[in-house]
Amino acid sequence: MKEDFLHYLWRFKKFETLNLRTAENEELIIVHSGDYLENSGPDFFNAQIIIGGQKWAGNVEIHLKSSDWYNHFHERDKAYDNVILHVVWENDMAVFRENNTEIPVLVLKEYVSENALEMYHQLTAPKSWIYCEKQLTQLDDFVLKNWQERLFFERLERKSKFIYDLLKETNQDWEAVLFILLAKNFGLNTNGQAFLQIAKSIPFSVIRKEGFEAENLEALLFGIAGLLDSHFEDVYFLDLKIRYLYLINKYQIEKNPVEQVLFFKHRPDNFPTIRLAQLAGLYNKNQNLFSEIINLKSTESVYRLLKAAPSPYWQSHYLFDKASSWKAKFLSNSFIDLLILNTIIPIQFAYASIMGESISDRLVDFLMEVPPEKNAIIDKFALFGIKSKNAFETQSMIELKNEYCNKKSCLKCALGLELLKNN
Repeated sequence: MKEDFLHYLWRFKKFETLNLRTAENEELIIVHSGDYLENSGPDFFNAQIIIGGQKWAGNVEIHLKSSDWYNHFHERDKAYDNVILHVVWENDMAVFRENNTEIPVLVLKEYVSENALEMYHQLTAPKSWIYCEKQLTQLDDFVLKNWQERLFFERLERKSKFIYDLLKETNQDWEAVLFILLAKNFGLNTNGQAFLQIAKSIPFSVIRKEGFEAENLEALLFGIAGLLDSHFEDVYFLDLKIRYLYLINKYQIEKNPVEQVLFFKHRPDNFPTIRLAQLAGLYNKNQNLFSEIINLKSTESVYRLLKAAPSPYWQSHYLFDKASSWKAKFLSNSFIDLLILNTIIPIQFAYASIMGESISDRLVDFLMEVPPEKNAIIDKFALFGIKSKNAFETQSMIELKNEYCNKKSCLKCALGLELLKNN
């Protein structure tokens, strides 16, 4: 038994509410169960109850055992002075106010049906993956779709916090924020942190000034990454190294330590050399990306804008000093889809939020054009009956798994509450 189950019972009145009596055997009538705020202080605020014919207005605190009042040191906290009812599963100790009057107690287990308890135990019993895996097919489609939309925007709000932090670091320069965010996501999971550090090490004013020469951008990115520290006779390598030494001296750029970029387990098209060269090619092609990206509304428009290639050297190389067969290394649509998910949609959402604009419907429609992601989470949900048709749905289901299922927050999840309610 968890305390959040008691919160659920009280919040939705999932117990016998007629003929309620306190532990002191006084008649109890619930006029209003209170507002569930989920923050510090009592669990429910502004409740209204009638005890023994007298109406009370105040707060309600809920515990598994009444002795938890003292285990949680509520007697020392003024926020609990206005508690008018203590709702517990087991009443093992009397609790007193500062004026020495006893706080009335409702022992909830005396009024909860066996069916409600059984459904709770079924929902929270150990499963192979998530608690409700065997019940997902019972869900009403309307409830699922509404919850997916809520999950999607919760995910965007979390991602926006990183963007707001970058805005502070860059003195509200949205172009600089976009560059840093793109760099991080060009690095994917393996090199994302290293690429983030590289992008932060180069003032964006330098990127603006040097963007007209792709080789200068490559020199800065490769140099900060430590990829020019080796010794090769390769002419292109030596040219980038000379450019890099000149540029860091010209702009007085300090080379701070960054994480080592990794090649291991990457297919050649995802080598950090190729991704950094593609990033340089993108900013060589478009020096004012933010002003264009912020208004994009379709995948096709993004594909056209980001269809950038690295400098010619990388069409026949994956590594310095090692020629390979020629291949045009444009950003693929599947890679751009990842940039839409992790860069373009979040920055559009954050910008609109700061500007006081509502673009929720537009973002949902945008992501419905993007193919569904393929990963273990999405595959598992499909196995248990929820198949995602587009990236809007996959993003929602990833949020559900990571922020609710993994944290066992079934009673904060609309799907968990719906499954309990229907049974």
